[in-house]
Amino acid sequence: MQRRTQGWWNGLAGVVIFSGSLPATRLAVMAFDPVFLTGARAVIAALLATGLLWAGRQRRPARQDLLPLAVVALGCVVAFPLFTALALRHITSAHAMVFIGALPLATAIFAVLRGGERPRPAFWGVSALGSSLIGGYALAQGVAAAPVGDALMLAAVVACGLGYAEGARLTARLGGWQVISWALVLALPVMLPLAWLSAPATVAGVTAPAWLGLAYVSVFSMLVGFVFWYRGLALGGVAAVAQLQLLQPFLGLMLAALLLHEQVTWLMQVTALAVIGCVAGARSLAR
Repeated sequence: MQRRTQGWWNGLAGVVIFSGSLPATRLAVMAFDPVFLTGARAVIAALLATGLLWAGRQRRPARQDLLPLAVVALGCVVAFPLFTALALRHITSAHAMVFIGALPLATAIFAVLRGGERPRPAFWGVSALGSSLIGGYALAQGVAAAPVGDALMLAAVVACGLGYAEGARLTARLGGWQVISWALVLALPVMLPLAWLSAPATVAGVTAPAWLGLAYVSVFSMLVGFVFWYRGLALGGVAAVAQLQLLQPFLGLMLAALLLHEQVTWLMQVTALAVIGCVAGARSLAR
C-alpha cells in the first residue's frame, strides 16, 4: 500500500509540473518555429541529462533496452513536443486540453497492451467518465473548428501514451530519471542537427515570455517532470496513476488564474470536483 501511495504522490508531482507545459509551449511558439522549439528543448534537456548520468556514474543500458528507449524518445522527446507545438499554431491551449483529457485513457490502453496490466472493468468506466468530463468542459467553453490542430493533438496524445507506458516498464530496471535521461541522450544525434538547421536567423525580437517558455519546457517539461512521473507510474501502476492526468487541464487553468488573473468560473469548479472524484474512484478501483 505504501508503494502505491508513493506512486500517486510522485505522479501528482509530475502532473503539476506538466500542467505548465501547454501554456509555456504557447508562449514559446509565438516567437520560435515549432521545429526549432522541439529540437532546442530536447538538446537543452539532453545536455542536463548527460551531466546527471555522468555525475551518477550510470551504466549504459543493456542492448535489449535500446529499442524501448527509442520508443520513449520517439513518443515523449520527439512526437509529443513537435505535434503539440505545431498544433498550438492553429488552436489555443484551452482547445488542446480537450485532447489532454484523453491522455489517461491512451496511457491505460498502452499499459494493457505493452505492460500486461489488467484493470477492473469498472476502472475503464471511471476513466472514460473523467475524460468525458474534461472534454465536455472544454467544448462548453466554445472551441473553433481546426481540423489540422485537432489531428496533430490526437497524434500527440497517442504517441505520448505509448511513451509513458513504455517508460514505466523500463523504470523498474533502469530507474525513473535514468529512463528519460537515456532517452534524451539517444535522441540527441537527431535533435541537435534539427535545432541547428531550424534555428532563427536572429533572436533580437524574441520576447522574455518566449525565452521563459523555452526554459520551462526544456528543464521542467522535458526532464524534471519525467523524473517524478515515471517513478509514479512504476510504483503505483501505469493505468491507475495515469488518471491523475485528468487534473492537468484544471491545474493549468488554476495557474492561469493565479499568474495571469484569469477568471475561474463556477463550471470549472464543479467540473474540477467531479474530476477529482473520478481520480479518487480510479485509485480505489486500482487497489
